[in-house]
Amino acid sequence: MKLEMRDRPGQLVAALQPISAVGGNIIAVIHQREAPAATEALDVQIVLELPEGRLSRLLELLREQGVNVVRIDEERLLYECTLIMIGHLMHTDLSDTVGRIDTTGSAEVTELSLVMPAISSPSSARITIRSTTRTEMKKAIRILRSVAEQKNLLIIEPLEDA
Repeated sequence: MKLEMRDRPGQLVAALQPISAVGGNIIAVIHQREAPAATEALDVQIVLELPEGRLSRLLELLREQGVNVVRIDEERLLYECTLIMIGHLMHTDLSDTVGRIDTTGSAEVTELSLVMPAISSPSSARITIRSTTRTEMKKAIRILRSVAEQKNLLIIEPLEDA
């Protein structure tokens, strides 16, 4: 969100409180104050997560605080995880494997890089999955594990939690 507010003490805090009130999570606040401001307005960019259906209430609370919402951008897929798959990926229908994750509606395969050394040899792929939440990422990885077991594929997962 890009917000515009009066350049007065306490105004930034007043703009952040409604986010907490609707159950939001502030990820970053970008506020750069220009020396002697030509206007009395202050621009602030906020990166945040909101529970589903809370945006309209947040906008209402911000207006009540005298904060003008200049722009709202939505990044739906906030979490990313990259894994390696090894096996006969093409012979076991790679598009089906990708499709099982993509059809969840909350996680998608956003990058795929494939190496096929020979038609009868196992291939390998680097697959990047993006999801709306950590929970949805864990579900997507469980789906990938299940598909890998069914298709006799090896999955190499990152050491950090997804």
